[in-house]
Amino acid sequence: MSTNVLRTADGWWAVLGDRAVPVATEAVTTAELIADRDAVRNAVREAVAGGEPGTPVADLAVLSPVTTPCRVVAQMVNYRSHARESGFTGDIPPAFFRKASGSVSGPGEAVVRPAHIEFLDYEIELGLVLGAPLPVGTVVEERDLPLYVAGLVITNDISGRDVQLTKTQFYESKSYPTFTPTGPYLALLEPEDFARLLDLRLRLTVNGDLRQDRTLADMIVRPARALTLLARFQTLDPGDLLLTGTPGGTALQAPPKVVEKIGALLPPAMKWKAFFKSQARNQRYLREGDVITATIATADGRIDLGVQHTPVTDAH
Repeated sequence: MSTNVLRTADGWWAVLGDRAVPVATEAVTTAELIADRDAVRNAVREAVAGGEPGTPVADLAVLSPVTTPCRVVAQMVNYRSHARESGFTGDIPPAFFRKASGSVSGPGEAVVRPAHIEFLDYEIELGLVLGAPLPVGTVVEERDLPLYVAGLVITNDISGRDVQLTKTQFYESKSYPTFTPTGPYLALLEPEDFARLLDLRLRLTVNGDLRQDRTLADMIVRPARALTLLARFQTLDPGDLLLTGTPGGTALQAPPKVVEKIGALLPPAMKWKAFFKSQARNQRYLREGDVITATIATADGRIDLGVQHTPVTDAH
C-alpha cells in the first residue's frame, strides 16, 4: 500500500491518517528521499509499534514534496474530454512541453497572476515523480512502471491563456512563479498500487464550484507509453516531474465551428482581439480572491494524494 510523505522546512514526514511523524533521514532533495525509502518505512513501522501520536498534519507548514531544480515536463491534450472541448477531432498526436521548475510552489501557496495576464486558467494534473534514471531510448512497458516511477503528486498546470494563444508560447505561459502548485503529499507507491492508476479520480473546484471531475480512464496516452515516447529524445532522472495532462472543464473552451471558420478569415491581430473580447464574458477564469481546491484519490482511499488549497492573488 502506498505511503504518503510530506515536506516542511524542518524535513520529511511520513503521514499516518491525520497525523505525521518525522523521517530520520539526511535527504534534502526528493531524489535523495526516494533513494532512502527505507527511512520512510522505518518511521512508519516505529510509529505504529511504539504508539507514536505524531503531529497533526494541519499544524504543519507544508512545502512542495518535489524539490527544485528539477525537470518539469508536461503532456499536452491528453484526456478525451479536454480534447473535445478544445476542438480536436480524430487522432491526437502525443505532444510534450517543458515548464520552468521555478514555477513549482507549495500546496497552500497563493497563485500569483502577473499584471499583464488577463485570462488565468487552471488544469489539475496527476504528476509522476521519477524514481530511477530514464535514459534516451528506454522502452517502458506497463509492468516496468514500478521501476521508473516512485510516486504521485497533485499538480495544477496554471496557464496564462492570452500569452499561450497569441504567442503560441507554452513555456512562458505556464512557467511564471507559482504556476505549478504541487502536493501536499508525495504518495510513494508499492508495485501492486500501479494496477489502481486508472481508478484515480481528479477533481478540481473553484470557490466550491466543481469544474473538473474525471478518472484516468479518460486519458489518451497512459504513463508507460508517455515515458517511452518521452525517452525518444529526453533523459529523466530521479526527482523529475511529469505532468500527465488535464481532463475537461478548464475555463478555456474552443469556439463554435462557425465562429472558428469566420475567425480564420481575419488577420491574426483582429482574430485574437475578437476572441479575447468574447472570453472577457467568461466568468470561469481565475480572479483575485478565488480559491482552487484539488484532490486526486481512488474511491476506496487506497491511494489518496491529499487536498491542495491554493488562493489566487494579483501581483502587486
